[in-house]
Amino acid sequence: MLQPSIKSRPVYGTLTPRAGSEHLIVADAAGADAILDMAAIAPLGFFDKAHILYVPIEHSNRERGDRLRALDAAMFYEGPSLAAALPRLAQALANARMGTRLYLAGTEGLIGQAMKMALDAGIDHSSIETEHRGSTARRVQCVHCKGITENVTTQPAVCAHCGLTLFVRDHYSRRIAAFQGVCIDAEEPGIVPPTEEAFP
Repeated sequence: MLQPSIKSRPVYGTLTPRAGSEHLIVADAAGADAILDMAAIAPLGFFDKAHILYVPIEHSNRERGDRLRALDAAMFYEGPSLAAALPRLAQALANARMGTRLYLAGTEGLIGQAMKMALDAGIDHSSIETEHRGSTARRVQCVHCKGITENVTTQPAVCAHCGLTLFVRDHYSRRIAAFQGVCIDAEEPGIVPPTEEAFP
């Protein structure tokens, strides 16, 4: 489990089935296991009111999709990418009724972007259940050009937009669902520490 280092750093828990009028569940390949674990303790009829959005990322993760499909949720969607699934999530949030519960499981990129959409729809972040599974790769915003670089695993990292070498901070913005990256050699251009795999 990821440990918080500063106040803005997201803190994740363990998915627990809660009473609700509907259950909106979003997961990627790693998060599928969290959903299956929750299913083992969910009350009878829980998935009769559930809508699962699953993003397997790779074809090899289709088996997890089959196991999620076998839960017989009221609605099940399996999409090729998070970008393809987010419009469906936006529609589901727009149609959500009072008492709808939101569950997010998987990588920080998925949790962050889905949570941002939920917050934009007016759902309080404290009412959203999250569980981190899988890679700790980060979504990073360059504070200089404002570009977002996805799946950053190294420290430092290169901005995919302006090319600056960035120090990836633990500071996290829920508003943009990204960690902050600042130029690491602004004081002494060209003096950059060795690149390390920091977020595997």
